[in-house]
Amino acid sequence: MLIDSHCHLEYKGLVEDQAGVLTRARAAGIGGFLSISTRRSEWAQVIGTAERESDVWASVGIHPHEADAHADLGAAVLLEAAAHPRVIAIGETGLDYYYDRSDRQVQQALFRTHIAVSRQTGLPIIIHTRDAEADTLAILADEREKGVFPALIHCFTASADFARSVLDLGLTISLSGIVTFKNAKDLQEIAVTIPEDRLLVETDAPFLAPVPHRGRVCEPAFTADTARFVAGLRGVEPEMLAETTTRNFTRLFGKAEL
Repeated sequence: MLIDSHCHLEYKGLVEDQAGVLTRARAAGIGGFLSISTRRSEWAQVIGTAERESDVWASVGIHPHEADAHADLGAAVLLEAAAHPRVIAIGETGLDYYYDRSDRQVQQALFRTHIAVSRQTGLPIIIHTRDAEADTLAILADEREKGVFPALIHCFTASADFARSVLDLGLTISLSGIVTFKNAKDLQEIAVTIPEDRLLVETDAPFLAPVPHRGRVCEPAFTADTARFVAGLRGVEPEMLAETTTRNFTRLFGKAEL
């Protein structure tokens, strides 16, 4: 059994046929789904799907692209939403300096708010980082001084140095379909070096469909393609990688019940 540790089941491309999307994924051996929110207006819908589907869990958080629109969001709001029994994670949050759709200082402040909620609740924080390695590391290191918190870098595409640094801080790394792309040689080399107990797989559906599905809407079923590819890189059987990543998921997201 595999778990898609990061998908957006309420996004266009999936929500129109959500039942079919989940059926196809289950048939492909995907036994669990973490449905990610990116803005406050999505929380109720994401949680509602998790209430309806026993193998779907929810996150609550604000994507860095949405930071300006949620600049006044306080920890109390996140804490209240995180108390729901189907919410097992905080995020996604983090820093995105590639698009700069929100003010960087606002992104940083909101990132710290999410970390504080993760620390208080014990729920893992799901981190998006793009072209912001130095500031992401600086915030993570600074916040670690205030107390530990579980954390995951999702859809990892950063440098090998960044990978080593976040692993040294105790974080987990999740690989998406990007690792299967022909031009992802550096990422493929990093994928081999991630410790067995710190590795997850995801789709980030409906985005980033892996080979051989490039050009299509990505579905959680494609977790199996990414997992097979990563297993090949690491020289292990796909069944072993599935077992390992599922075990890592349940250990990191302790509130999830399989």
